[in-house]
Amino acid sequence: MTRRIRLEDVAAEVGLSRASVSMVMRGAPGPSADTVERVLAAADRLGYRPDRAASALASRRSRMIGVVLEVRSTFHAELAEEMLAAADRIGYDLLLGPRTPHRDEARAVESLLDSRCEALVLIGTEAPVDRLVALDRQVPVVTVGRRMPGAELDVVRLDDESGVSEMVRHLIGLGHRRITYVRGHDVVIAADREAGYRRAMAEAGLEPLVLAGGKDADDGVRSARAVLSGTWPTAVLLFNDQAAVGFIAELQRAGVDVPGQVSVGGFDDSPLARMGAVALTTVRQDVPGLTRHTLDLIGERLDGGRSTRREVVIPPEVVVRSSTGAPAAPREPSPGR
Repeated sequence: MTRRIRLEDVAAEVGLSRASVSMVMRGAPGPSADTVERVLAAADRLGYRPDRAASALASRRSRMIGVVLEVRSTFHAELAEEMLAAADRIGYDLLLGPRTPHRDEARAVESLLDSRCEALVLIGTEAPVDRLVALDRQVPVVTVGRRMPGAELDVVRLDDESGVSEMVRHLIGLGHRRITYVRGHDVVIAADREAGYRRAMAEAGLEPLVLAGGKDADDGVRSARAVLSGTWPTAVLLFNDQAAVGFIAELQRAGVDVPGQVSVGGFDDSPLARMGAVALTTVRQDVPGLTRHTLDLIGERLDGGRSTRREVVIPPEVVVRSSTGAPAAPREPSPGR
């Protein structure tokens, strides 16, 4: 049977003390960036995995972080996967709490707390702020993706409003003037993204047109049917990639060329954006950056004793792919639509 690689083996590999290697694996302050890089590379090379059971018994800590996510969101899944790898490198483990139409966030949180999670990461939470603040009094909480104005909570998020504004400016730069926005559901993130659209349209002296939408592919399909039944815009932005992918699929079923007749943009840069026959122009969520800042905030609370709350806002980046191009000549709806 293969012997388990121990912390002492990693220390011998890099020529450091066991204590120094332990500090790196715990993410404790002190070791230089070069030392951290050498230790983590050696740990990966040797196949070292922290003995969390022994550590928990010795410290009376679980070293478990609970992550609540929406299971149908490809972006949430990508973020959770990145967090799993990053947490493992610093000696923590993740326990996922799925949120579904039949299993709400409160139930997921209760299950994670029952499993002795020391901290919680809530991705795209829609819970009332006062409830989140009360939860943060029990265990450290980091909310990912949602602005929390005035709340004493740790927040890591993209600048949603600026992200959509940058996307509108990209389309205006291509020559588009009739740009429709399909909003998400009734939450803070959706309101911020819509505000970004309206701001950029107003700055350009253009008339905004906002349609009801949602966050799923089926919502995108319904939005496409609504758009096709009237005078076509030359470009459409949707709340997220899932809705945009459904939107494009319905346009293609109707024989509409993307981007030849209608350009389409999304938000998140989820795996869906890179998988379709028409690659989606979208606003990138910096998954490694979101992960790094989230785990830093948790570490500062659990291991560093920080008591004040922080907000980390990551600037947006528009990723241009084949779903956007110069506008086509104006076209009225086909007969019978």
